[in-house]
Amino acid sequence: MVRIHAVGDDALGDLDAVGLVAALRDGSVSREELIDAAIARAEAVNPALNGLAYRAFDSARAAAPHGGFLSGVPTFVKDNADVAGMPTMEGTDAWTPRPAATDGDWARTYLGTGLVPLGKTQLSEFGFSASAEHPRLGAVRNPWNTDYTAGASSSGSGAFVAAGVVPIAHANDGGGSIRIPAACNGLVGLKPSRGRLPLDKQMRQMPIRIVANGVLTRSVRDTAAFYREAELLWRNPKLPPIGDVTAPGRQRLNIAVCTESIVRQAGPEVREIAEKTAALLEGLGHRVTQIGNPAPVSFKEDFLLYWALLSYALVRGGKRTFGPSFDRTRLDNLTLGLEDHAARNLRKLPLTMARLARTRRATARVTGRYDVVLTPTLADVTPRIGHLDPTADYHQIIDRLVDWVAFTPLQNVTGEPAISLPLGRSESGLPVGMMFGAPLGQDRRLLELAYEIEEAAPFRSIQD
Repeated sequence: MVRIHAVGDDALGDLDAVGLVAALRDGSVSREELIDAAIARAEAVNPALNGLAYRAFDSARAAAPHGGFLSGVPTFVKDNADVAGMPTMEGTDAWTPRPAATDGDWARTYLGTGLVPLGKTQLSEFGFSASAEHPRLGAVRNPWNTDYTAGASSSGSGAFVAAGVVPIAHANDGGGSIRIPAACNGLVGLKPSRGRLPLDKQMRQMPIRIVANGVLTRSVRDTAAFYREAELLWRNPKLPPIGDVTAPGRQRLNIAVCTESIVRQAGPEVREIAEKTAALLEGLGHRVTQIGNPAPVSFKEDFLLYWALLSYALVRGGKRTFGPSFDRTRLDNLTLGLEDHAARNLRKLPLTMARLARTRRATARVTGRYDVVLTPTLADVTPRIGHLDPTADYHQIIDRLVDWVAFTPLQNVTGEPAISLPLGRSESGLPVGMMFGAPLGQDRRLLELAYEIEEAAPFRSIQD
């Protein structure tokens, strides 16, 4: 197994974002050195990983320093968020690129922390698949083993953070797309509570706001530092603040463990790691109870139809949204299959939407008795490139997708926070993530627990 990473003896070293801030402040590295090192790393690994959607290297070098705690730390933005001067292509090549005139609402907050964008990262087409394997743009590959997927939709960000190109990168999550690449690439990925961070206009207009912005990092403290800084720039008064989380919490928690997805039991390798994680939590003094899956029986089909509705809106409104060059014949079979599924089931949408809107009340009857719910992030280990080939028959793709991504969509519908942590390895040597969910607004609780777990079972880095 050959790993692809760029960690070495340059200005970035093996430091996380908080470590780089300290190095900048004590003068041991300069902003220019960090940006040049990250660009060199991106150029070194991208031929193998294919994570780059758009290069903005020259503008990163020329950009004036920006205030904020993370000022000077290099990053990437996922290619479904608007950044001034960069095109937003949504993981497809179905229309002619044009640069955004201004930063979107998300980029204003994200870059307001001082992060320096080096460009955009690849995603699966419109973020619909859990593996980015575009027939013309190519597959984004896992740096732990390039025969395997880097997960999706935030695949390029996950691959680049894991490979050491940058310590932090933008991801967003409408069905698991922060947590899935975190699990596949051995990273920390928090999908925050609904409304915790701003959304661009298109995502705000969804009937149910299933998408949440966030970040992928290699350490809990980087994720916590980002949320602290973002909260200083943009705060939702309807949610309790996260604040400055720098250590484990003291409270012993009542934790439920569930290894049964909405489709099936988790695979044996994943289930064993979940059981070991539960034992670790008990050893730390938490109370652990086994439960069944709390999702309603209708959830699988309801979420799939809602997911398909998003494709229907994008495909049918393509020329209006993306311009006259939009060409639906350049879309992949998953996107077109989802559009067709929605078209054939539009009559079911009112009941589907009503059931999805009630999901949090339904699941709370089970999860309401617990502080945290532990599940595997994914129902099985990371698959090889080709398993979710978007040129295959739609029914094959969707069956395999639903089978694998069976735990993460629930929190997208309920709006509750969930974090994936790298707590195991598969027999093939790839990372396996475990996911911790909490009630709406309890993001701080998840970060405190993540700190405790990271101290008790330190995360393995790719260069070890």
